[in-house]
Amino acid sequence: MGVARLRELLPDYAKDIRLNLGSVTSQSNLSPQQLWGTVLASAIASRGRTALAELEAEARAFLTPEAATAARTAAALMAMNNIYYRTMHLLEDKEYSRLRAGLRMNAIANPGVDKVDFELWSLAVSAVNGCGMCLTAHEQELRKRDVSREVIQDAIRVASVVHAAAVTLEAHEQVAAAT
Repeated sequence: MGVARLRELLPDYAKDIRLNLGSVTSQSNLSPQQLWGTVLASAIASRGRTALAELEAEARAFLTPEAATAARTAAALMAMNNIYYRTMHLLEDKEYSRLRAGLRMNAIANPGVDKVDFELWSLAVSAVNGCGMCLTAHEQELRKRDVSREVIQDAIRVASVVHAAAVTLEAHEQVAAAT
């Protein structure tokens, strides 16, 4: 179950991902709650069924129900925000960026966990979803709260490896099912 099982399921051509998955979940500057909230939020954002099932099961051992809900909330809100703000950034007509978003984001103000943890999870999901505006906003908020670059980098590293594992495994399973 969890990371160990996911590592077993990864094909041999993803040996580096297998190794990285072990290291990012065992050697980190993140607290256990920060780490496993990042893992859970990133797995949700990565959309891989098997990866999410395996990683969520293990994350439950490290997260309170409130923290697990907050990680899911970060993934849900960033699914919306990353599309909206990335699009505002990409549109040539910058007038759109000056318009009121009109999107509810109440949970950001009161996520039910330490604000730093929620910001790290939001940053990780924004990395998976590729929203530069959101990445900048969350990184700046974390830096204002004296979070080190090493902690921020670890959250991004976790997101990248979880995403790679989820994508690789999903593709591998689809090919195996088709043959």
